[in-house]
This record gives sequence, structure tokens and C-alpha cells, in this order.
Amino acid sequence: MADFVYRNVMRDIKQNILNGNYEGMRLPDERSLAEHYDVSRSSMKRALGLLADQGIVFKKRGSGTFINPLYLKNQALFQYEGSNLGLTDSFRMPGKKQTIKLLDFHVIKASSEIAQDLFLKENDFVYEFKRLRLLDKQPFLIETGYLPIKIMPELTPEILQSSLFNYLEDEQSKTVTKSFLNITVEPSNEEDQKQMKLKETEPVGVMEGIFFLDDGTPFEISNMRVHYKYMRFNTFVNLNG
Repeated sequence: MADFVYRNVMRDIKQNILNGNYEGMRLPDERSLAEHYDVSRSSMKRALGLLADQGIVFKKRGSGTFINPLYLKNQALFQYEGSNLGLTDSFRMPGKKQTIKLLDFHVIKASSEIAQDLFLKENDFVYEFKRLRLLDKQPFLIETGYLPIKIMPELTPEILQSSLFNYLEDEQSKTVTKSFLNITVEPSNEEDQKQMKLKETEPVGVMEGIFFLDDGTPFEISNMRVHYKYMRFNTFVNLNG
């Protein structure tokens, strides 16, 4: 399926920002931008909304939409350009190719804890999978996930070797927009050291929690063990939502 229109618009606006094409650090109004890109107002609104959510632009009531100066100073903090919380988009880095190696994939009966977290019956079945993510062939993250079969009965090993969340959005028009994550650091274990080429004395970042679809349905439980060199956590706080 072709990429969504608002994504292309958002990427072009970001490039125009980097090229210094907007005078006074201010974007044209929404109507003018929609006419310029020949897209609907709703697509334009979504593109600008995502840029604002990412902290790249901010809206000043009664004055318009302005570019965040911090974006120009440190673009690495604003790498994310997707519309869901998938790792493929979140860990995208300029000039580096991300690949996924599937380590394990099978079906299991949901434990009481998994069933509770995913709002399933204890006898329901879930996919259990483990993936190794690499940037330019450098392993940087081991991901173990649990996903209800009833949400994605068509899940295959081939799908899991690319972005799962982008597949869900492109094929089912569903997005993963909410999560509850616990982020900690701990010593690396033997698997971490083997898969991510770590020394015994080197730590890993650990992110574990639940991802939710835009309608509030729990979609996946995930445990992510991250190479310490790639462990970065940035946030943009907005209390107006």
C-alpha cells in the first residue's frame, strides 16, 4: 500500500525547515499549506499535529505555527517520523540501515499474567516471538513480544522480519499510539552478550510494557533489551492534551 499522504507532507515540511525555507521560523497557515501540497485540510492538520507532537513545531495561539529552535540545534533528538510507536521508526538514524532477524516464533497458551495484561481469557492463545534488531549489521536490541492471535491471525515469520506496527497500519488501518513502559538499566546476561556482542561488564537498558491500539485495545506485551550505546530516552512534554 502506498505511503500515507500526511507522512510525505510531514517529511517535506521537515526538509524545508532544515533548508531554512520558512522566514521568521514560522510556517504558512494550514489552508495555504494544504493548497500548496494539494491535500485535504484533514491530511494537513494531521501532518502538522504530528510535527507538533514530536516537538519540531509549536503552535502559538493567535500567532501561528513556529519552528522549535532546538530542532535545528539537535536533530538527533527528533528522529521519529512515524505515526505509531514502532521501534523501526523510533530508532531510525540517518545513513544507517535497520534490519530485523527473527530468533524465535511460536504459539503458546497465555499465562495468567499475559492474559490479564492483554485482557484475554486464560485459555486464549498468543504469539510469542523474539527478534534481534541491527543497525548497519550492529546488533543493538533484543525484543521479546506477546501478541493476541485474534488481533493478527495472519501473522507470519515474514511479517515479523519487518516493521510489525507499520504492517498493521498499512494493512488494517490501525495504529499503535499509546504505551505504558517501565525503563530500567541492569547488568547484561549471557544472551545479551552473545547477541549484541557485549562484554560481561557492560550493561543493557531494559524497556518493558504494554502497547495499545488507537481504540484502546491492548495489542502487545514487549520486553526490549537495548545495547547501552543506543539507550537514549527523549521526551517532549505537552500538558494541553
